[in-house]
Amino acid sequence: MTLEYFRDYCLAKTGVTEDTPFDEKTLCFRVGGKIFSITDMEVFEYINLKSDPEYSEELRERYPGITPGYHMNKKLWNSVSVLGNVPDQLILDLADQSYELIFASLPKKLQAEIRP
Repeated sequence: MTLEYFRDYCLAKTGVTEDTPFDEKTLCFRVGGKIFSITDMEVFEYINLKSDPEYSEELRERYPGITPGYHMNKKLWNSVSVLGNVPDQLILDLADQSYELIFASLPKKLQAEIRP
């Protein structure tokens, strides 16, 4: 997994924007103004993604490359390694799930604007 591939994947989703609100190296992907993914652009080793708490526990038990979210709510966010110890397809699936969780939390009016 490369940063370029992951970035292109996220930006291809409907309504996604990117920014660097914390500093010049921390890249965030948002839908409806809410963050669904955070990663370091200089040292691309992991991606923070939101997940269902029960599924998070299961993932953390199964994959050593998935740990509680660094600098995030440990119950709702995972840090997912991109160094080869988590399958690339699973990383993309988790990005999809994070996007959908955030999208579902948006007001219905905003959802309809994003996906008419």
